[in-house]
Amino acid sequence: MLKVLGMRVPSILAILVVGFTSPVLRAEDVSLKLEVQHSIDRGLAWLKTQRQKEGFWSESNYPALTALPLSAMLLDPSRDRSAALPKETEASLDWLVSLVKQDGGIYGKGLGNYNTSVSMMALMLAERPQDGVTLLQARRFLTNQQQDYGIRGEQDHVLDGGIGYGSSYAHSDLSNTHLALEALYYSRGLIQDKPEEKVYDLDWEAAIAFVSKCQNLPETNSESWVSGDEANRGGFIYFPGDSKAGEQKLPNGKLALRSYGSMGYAGLLAFIYADLDSKDPRMKAVMDWLETNYAIDENPGMGDEGLYYYYHTMSKALALTKVDTFKLKDGTSVRWRAELAKKLFDLQKKDGSWENTTQRWWEGDAVLSTSYAVLALERLHQGL
Repeated sequence: MLKVLGMRVPSILAILVVGFTSPVLRAEDVSLKLEVQHSIDRGLAWLKTQRQKEGFWSESNYPALTALPLSAMLLDPSRDRSAALPKETEASLDWLVSLVKQDGGIYGKGLGNYNTSVSMMALMLAERPQDGVTLLQARRFLTNQQQDYGIRGEQDHVLDGGIGYGSSYAHSDLSNTHLALEALYYSRGLIQDKPEEKVYDLDWEAAIAFVSKCQNLPETNSESWVSGDEANRGGFIYFPGDSKAGEQKLPNGKLALRSYGSMGYAGLLAFIYADLDSKDPRMKAVMDWLETNYAIDENPGMGDEGLYYYYHTMSKALALTKVDTFKLKDGTSVRWRAELAKKLFDLQKKDGSWENTTQRWWEGDAVLSTSYAVLALERLHQGL
């Protein structure tokens, strides 16, 4: 438990580390777990060499690029959580806090929602009591980013309820929405004894409605682009009417927006964070699509583009749903943790880093790709 602002609130580390640890270890899991930890150690060692003397990583205008390696270090399964944080870690956390704006956001040059959401996760993982006010203010900032284009309080526009980058890219999208929902989900304990904060809370039903508008499921999404064809049914796209995986022509001549892997897991995570019933048909549909399109060698529908983001969202979502195996089309079952771990071992460079040769979405930055990879391995480790 973490004491913040005089309250004792559930620790995010307790949720992430204790909540998803398997009580039974198989012999092969013990061996794999040791290999995973070794790979994590190498990745973290490389990340430490990339930290700038001022305390940030990669680019000072985008604190998310610092928050991600910090989160990877704080979630390290081998870290002694009873010991004080290393001075370098404290300095980088202080650097994040130094970027807090008057509106409560944590950002440098734009992308306010993205940077604030990811930075909040790092600050929560650090469990520093002095960050309580910062987190409350950041929480308010995120809820203020929720969009309402039509009549206030009514779900009368396709983008209502979602959240965008918080910059010149103003429209709602599923990636930013799920990241904001994640930060809000894990920070709920901060407001559990503060009824005055409820006025600043998110409209969660509107958020679910927006996420549903990104799903290829005609039973719950009436948008004209929605397709119920076998290849796309149940999956997700980037935002209503736009898929980064493009479109395909169906046998009936209709053009369908293609569902793709990373948004499938982002959509699943968004539903989980918004407490959508696990028996809801929207949940079943996305789980069916993810099983049918299970892949480790690529981000389904996107190839190598966004591959490490895909691994990161995949590991988070499947850890939360406690899925251990996928049944493939040929009837065989695969243990995704073992397969993903071995794939990440193969992709890790000699110096301990990872880097996507396809540079879209900043994954040409080895700090970003390495942080995603280490975070994915840490989620795998928790479930072995």
